[in-house]
Amino acid sequence: MGQAPIGASPDVDALVDLAEIEDQKLIETEDQSLSQGQMVRRRFRNHKAAMISVIVLVVLLLLAFTSIGFAGIPGWWDKTYYTPHPIVNNGAPTFSLIPGPDFGLGEHPMGQDNIGKDYFALVMKGTQQSFIIAITVGLLSTFIGTMMGAISGYFGGWVDSILMRLTDIVIVIPLLVIAAVLGQMSAGNIFWLAIVLGLVTWTGLARLVRGEVLSLKEKEFVSAAKSMGANPFRIIFRHLIPNTVGVIVVNATFAIAGAILLETSLSYLGFGVQPPETSLGRLISDYQNSFTTRPWLFWWPGMFILSIALSVNFIGDGLRDAFDPRQSKPTLKSRRNRKILES
Repeated sequence: MGQAPIGASPDVDALVDLAEIEDQKLIETEDQSLSQGQMVRRRFRNHKAAMISVIVLVVLLLLAFTSIGFAGIPGWWDKTYYTPHPIVNNGAPTFSLIPGPDFGLGEHPMGQDNIGKDYFALVMKGTQQSFIIAITVGLLSTFIGTMMGAISGYFGGWVDSILMRLTDIVIVIPLLVIAAVLGQMSAGNIFWLAIVLGLVTWTGLARLVRGEVLSLKEKEFVSAAKSMGANPFRIIFRHLIPNTVGVIVVNATFAIAGAILLETSLSYLGFGVQPPETSLGRLISDYQNSFTTRPWLFWWPGMFILSIALSVNFIGDGLRDAFDPRQSKPTLKSRRNRKILES
């Protein structure tokens, strides 16, 4: 029996396309039987970059808070970030992946600073502080932005005018300038610094929530709640804000990433975290002159800042696509299958 000619593949391609179409129909049928929360979780798990970023972020969090300890709880690393040690290996990192006698972490895996302090402990302490500031800023700015936007959008009129003019005033002032001025008032305390940054980074979310509420308040379920005698704040908290949770959650993640970079900028300029406290931005500022002679003092905190910011942004992208799949870019094959399904 002779073999089939190479050009006889269209039938196979047609069968493959038919199988993909059937799979697409099955997925859509399954989606119809899932709740909104289940569909969001499923879409998020299918976002590979977001899932990888979640793993990276969790690893960094665990590494930072378990290594040197936190809030009086000791960690597994035996060196502190404030105690000088004898200089080993001229202060260079002792971490090595090359098989041999130096393989492993060594005594100071990230090296030592100019006076012998363990740089791994310093970077972990800076990562802790940066995480605390970023999460506090994200939560506070999200709360303020959600409240301002929801109240402004629902009540309208003079309430909307006052709140939006206040928002415009905060927007027109350069963020770095106002954060630097207010940051000086915090005296370098990380919690006061986080509160100050949260008070100036809520404006974008306020506008987004206001736009969502302006659209939602014309819906039938809001009219039904009004006719049953629900007071305005019950409608806002029980009906409007839960229906804007997608916008809120996505922008909260971006606020955390923005807070990391803003704190880094302020600390680098000397307006953020002050000694004896430290942060990733403060480490870059303190050791910027060592860039050519001891580059690891600059690169280690820089790589942690980059890893955290990218991870949080990818998680935000995954959440955005999960809450609103129309935001994601369909592939050519999925668009072709969609057209076939619709025809």
